Order: sequence, then structure tokens, then C-alpha cells
Amino acid sequence: MKLFRFVICLAVFGALVAPAAAQQAAAPTRTPDVIFVPTPQEVVDAMLKVAKVTKNDVLYDLGSGDGRIPITAAKTYGARAVGIDIDPQRIQEANANAKAAGVTDKVKFLNQDLFTTSISEATVVTLYLLPSLNLKLQPKLMKELKPGTRIVSHAFDMGDWKPEQTLDINGRTVYYWTIPAKR
Repeated sequence: MKLFRFVICLAVFGALVAPAAAQQAAAPTRTPDVIFVPTPQEVVDAMLKVAKVTKNDVLYDLGSGDGRIPITAAKTYGARAVGIDIDPQRIQEANANAKAAGVTDKVKFLNQDLFTTSISEATVVTLYLLPSLNLKLQPKLMKELKPGTRIVSHAFDMGDWKPEQTLDINGRTVYYWTIPAKR
């Protein structure tokens, strides 16, 4: 009888611990490249406006933080949106924000590395990263995105790749590019 209880206890313990261990294993092992600094809502609005987001778009927000850009794209424009962030805490917060905004049918958040996750279905990409990360990301954008895909960055440019538009939103800069035709 003691052996039977031991086996049952072991099975229950395994059933409780395995899901938690699986969740931990799914989380990225490296630390985020930047600290989370939210984009002010007026800048979010300007970024989506300059990109001319519509209900036909698929927006990818790289380093999505609390999810405000994908959530606004879905709620205001009806776009489908994907947020990618390496920080599981930010993903949890973004999912809660999407639920509160009533857009979980249009928005999903991925706890993944933006440098290794496919972004090929995007028609709009938004960024608020550091200049060095934008430069590191540029070859991925050129390789994976279709010509005409719109890129919008808050605060930081992409070095020699000159933006098509630069906006000043109360002292905050927004840069806009489109992916050129493949050569």
C-alpha cells in the first residue's frame, strides 16, 4: 500500500511540475537587448497613420512591450497584428491588455527573439529599438519582407538607409520607409 501511495504521489507531483517546467523551457534564455520604455500613445497614433494601416494589413511590432502598438492597430484600424518580445513579463502584460481592449481575435503576442522569428507575412513593421539593433535588423527586413512593406521606427533611424518621411511628434521623431523592389 505504501508503494501505491508513493507512485500516486509521484504521478501527481509530476503532473503539477511538468507544465511549469515546460513553460520555463519555452521562455527565451537570453536577456532583452533593451529595457522596456513605452511609446507614448500620440506617437503610436502617428506611426500607424504614417504607415496608412488598414484592416487588410498584418502589423508586426518588434519588441512589442505592453502591446500598445498592435492593440491600437487592431482596435482603431481593424488590422491583424503580431507583437514579438523576448521578455515573458511583457508578453503576459500585452495579452492582458489585448483582452481588456477586446482585440484577442486580431492580436497575438509571441514570446520569441525578434531576430530569429519569421516576419515574412508582415505588411507593416513597427520598431522602438536602439540604433545598433535597427542596423542589425535591417538585413532581416530586406530579406524577409515583400517589396512595399512599410517600416516605421520611433526615435531611431537605420543609418545609411534614408527614410522616406520623418515626423516630429512633440519632440519625438518617427521614421518611415518602404521595402524597395528586389533587384
